[in-house]
Amino acid sequence: MASVSFRDIQKAYGKVKVIHGIDFTIADGEFVVLVGPSGCGKSTLLRMLAGLEEISGGEILIDGKVVNELESKDRDIAMVFQSYALYPHMTVRDNMGFSLRLRKADAATTGERVDRAAKILNLDALLDRFPRELSGGQRQRVAMGRAIVRDPKVFLFDEPLSNLDAKLRVAMRAEIKALHQRLKTTTVYVTHDQIEAMTMADRIVVMHDGIVEQIGTPLELFDRPGNLFVAQFIGSPSMNVLQGTLSGGAVEALGARWPVPPGVGKGSEGQAVHYGIRPTDMALADSGIPARVVVVEPTGAETELLLDVGGQQLVLVMHGRTEAQPDDTVYLAVEAAKAHVFDGTSGQRLT
Repeated sequence: MASVSFRDIQKAYGKVKVIHGIDFTIADGEFVVLVGPSGCGKSTLLRMLAGLEEISGGEILIDGKVVNELESKDRDIAMVFQSYALYPHMTVRDNMGFSLRLRKADAATTGERVDRAAKILNLDALLDRFPRELSGGQRQRVAMGRAIVRDPKVFLFDEPLSNLDAKLRVAMRAEIKALHQRLKTTTVYVTHDQIEAMTMADRIVVMHDGIVEQIGTPLELFDRPGNLFVAQFIGSPSMNVLQGTLSGGAVEALGARWPVPPGVGKGSEGQAVHYGIRPTDMALADSGIPARVVVVEPTGAETELLLDVGGQQLVLVMHGRTEAQPDDTVYLAVEAAKAHVFDGTSGQRLT
């Protein structure tokens, strides 16, 4: 196992800069997820760590050693790709042991490591099959097994679940997290799916346009997003955001007064702000902020309501069911302690 450090990492393709001076450290044994929208630079950063992309500036350290000039094969990392990258003419056993044979490992060691990885991933019965005879989830487990047998210092995952259906993705998320808890190997995982990030990570690195917006545990990012981008990216359904002004300890927006946590924006009367409230932090009440029901979406244990407040659509998620129907007028109660207020210009959180 090993720590991983990025020191002022930059990447440019010609005159176009795509990574702008990234600095952070991943602790030994930590599971860190790089998350962000397409084009934010997360996969490029992972590929630089893997040695598959040249670094334009800065240093990458693995276990305290600068690896900028090291070939990928010498960095003691193992990467699991979105496309599985299995050899179709080899059995599962041969695919998993291939990297060890390239290193001239003896047959006994290779067999022992393959058998151990197969047992961990429940692949024992599939070792003599070919990739074409496996399901998508089984192929992904073989790709993970191939990484495990190398016993690397760092595991790298590049959107490994994006080719799987929704139910299988949920199952594989649990498998990868359980695997990390068993092996305790430092893991860097790239995804654009913030649900994957929230459920799997020890810490999340939120990226946007080649910079790091915020780093923290999943619940830190959910409860205290540092800026408007993180607030809207983390959480599903996404946070409701309104434009308004601070006035008398509340935010005036959409013709209503929205409560804020005590002390937020103190001394900033009249400041333009973005007011954020998560769909789960509002409730239907007998009085409060009036809203018109647009759509009712029952999902069983929960009901999602699309509401119109002052001409803007907001989402409310409630436990249980409701008798509200489209075009009904309802009233919203907002949990002031869970509201978020961001500067109207910079988008930074107001505390």
